[in-house]
Amino acid sequence: MQLSKKQFNKLYITGADKKTEWMLPWFEENFTKHNPDAQLAVYEFDTFAPELKGWFKKPAAMMDASGIADQVVWLDTDCEIAGRVDHIFDLSEPHKLGMVEDRPWTARRNELGKWYNSGVVLIEGTPKILRDWANECLSNPVQGDQEVLYLMMGGDEIKKLSFINPLPHTYNTLRLDYIDNIAVENPRIIHHTGEKGNQVIRKQL
Repeated sequence: MQLSKKQFNKLYITGADKKTEWMLPWFEENFTKHNPDAQLAVYEFDTFAPELKGWFKKPAAMMDASGIADQVVWLDTDCEIAGRVDHIFDLSEPHKLGMVEDRPWTARRNELGKWYNSGVVLIEGTPKILRDWANECLSNPVQGDQEVLYLMMGGDEIKKLSFINPLPHTYNTLRLDYIDNIAVENPRIIHHTGEKGNQVIRKQL
C-alpha cells in the first residue's frame, strides 16, 4: 500500500513481498493479540517503490508513512510481537532513528564501532538521516538496508549518536542474543533473523 494525508498520531508499519508474505498471518496475529487497539499498515513490496528491491524499500516505506503519521515504528515481518509495544513511542527523539544495537553483529563483524539493527526502527516526523538512507538505498544498494546505513556513518560513534537514538533491547531481542546468552528477560519483540529464524516461525504456524 501507499499512503497519503495525515491520519494518525502513532502508526506501526511492515512490508512483505511474495517471498515473505507467508509470515504475515503469524506476524499480524501476534501483533493484534498484544496490541489490539494499535494501527498497523502493511506495505505490498511487490508493487511499492518498484525502483527498489527487497528490504531496500524499507526506508522508502518509512518515508511514506511519515507523511500520514506523527510517529512511526517499522517492524520486520520476522519479528515476534510478544507484548505491548506502545511505550516505544515515548522514547522517540526528533531528527533521529530509534534503533536497538545489534550486539551480535558488533561482536562478529570486523568493522569498527557499533551496529544497529534495522528490524525495528522508530521515527518522529521525517528525519534527514531517513531521507539520506532512502536515497542511498536507491543509489548504492550494498548487501542490505542495514549495511547501507552503517556504511553511511562509518566507524564514527559520535556521528552515529547524532543520527541514532539507542533503544532498549526489549524492543528488538535478536535470535543471536539467545545464542550469545545476552538476551533480556521477557522481551516485547523477539527478532527471528535469517533462515534459522524462519524455521522457528514455520514451527509456530
